[in-house]
Amino acid sequence: MAELSVDLVATDRKVWSGAAVSVSAPSVDGQIGILANHSPLLAVLRPGTVTVRTSSGTAVEADVSGGFVSVDDNLVTLVVDEITALR
Repeated sequence: MAELSVDLVATDRKVWSGAAVSVSAPSVDGQIGILANHSPLLAVLRPGTVTVRTSSGTAVEADVSGGFVSVDDNLVTLVVDEITALR
């Protein structure tokens, strides 16, 4: 299965980084689902939960207060204002 490289960054630190099979994020235009080979994207995030499904089959969930997501060449970068919970 194709993979994504994901970086989840808060304004003050890198929160999580690793390989994933999918990312789900709350954008101002609705929920975004990102899989490998997704077309380039830049979107504004609204408050909600970001879910990263890792290559090992686990899920990383982060409650975010807003920010943005960038997708380019199987690299997903989420830069968020604040993470209120990480599971």
